[in-house]
Amino acid sequence: MAGGISIHGVDVARGIAAEGLRVELYALTPDRRLLADGRLGANGQLDHPTVRGEGVETGPHEVLFYVGDWLCAAGYPEEQTRFLDIMPFRFKVTDLDRHLHLPFKFTPFGVSLFLGV
Repeated sequence: MAGGISIHGVDVARGIAAEGLRVELYALTPDRRLLADGRLGANGQLDHPTVRGEGVETGPHEVLFYVGDWLCAAGYPEEQTRFLDIMPFRFKVTDLDRHLHLPFKFTPFGVSLFLGV
């Protein structure tokens, strides 16, 4: 079993976990393959077997964050929900024993996404 991939979303404009944010996790080789499709929990994290490494292999991966839909559902004014839509993030898994934590921090006007610890 691999080290896993954890996904964590935070609305930094409001200082809250992005509960309900839809995310999709894909392996990209040899063909694009959906590994996880779900919504972040109350703690802002995706609870899925990929967190424990199930289905994770070496190679390129992509996460899609449906931040535009989340901003609308979270009650942001319409003028603050027109900019962001689906945010893709591509990364490589090179060590199956290493856990990759991907914190996604955002406001209605920008994002920060990085390899966390």
